[in-house]
Amino acid sequence: MIIAGIGFSSRVSADSLTEALAAVAPPPAAIAVLRTKAGLAQFQEFAQTAALPLISVEDSAISGVSTPSFSPRIQARFNTGSVAEALALVAARHHGADAQLIHTRRVTSDGHATLAVAETIET
Repeated sequence: MIIAGIGFSSRVSADSLTEALAAVAPPPAAIAVLRTKAGLAQFQEFAQTAALPLISVEDSAISGVSTPSFSPRIQARFNTGSVAEALALVAARHHGADAQLIHTRRVTSDGHATLAVAETIET
């Protein structure tokens, strides 16, 4: 299963989130998002357009997840290097024995959203 993790600031637009998703192929089967961000109006607008299942993840579930990308600000706030990468890995691992990133963190042109993609590894 291929799952996209998406991280974004409160200043994000639905268009920016759409840009993030359009930048990856193959398209994911679902999108993982922090539960604390899932209710934002911009995200809800994007989610309706994307028409993909959403996986809501608690902030604490990404704490300690090792990621290839690293942001000191994100590390200080979430105890992981990349929200998008950690979300993709956590959600994919929930649907399979293990997971690997197939697209590391990509930042939108306005810098307000990041997206990473993980794939389950069947053992």
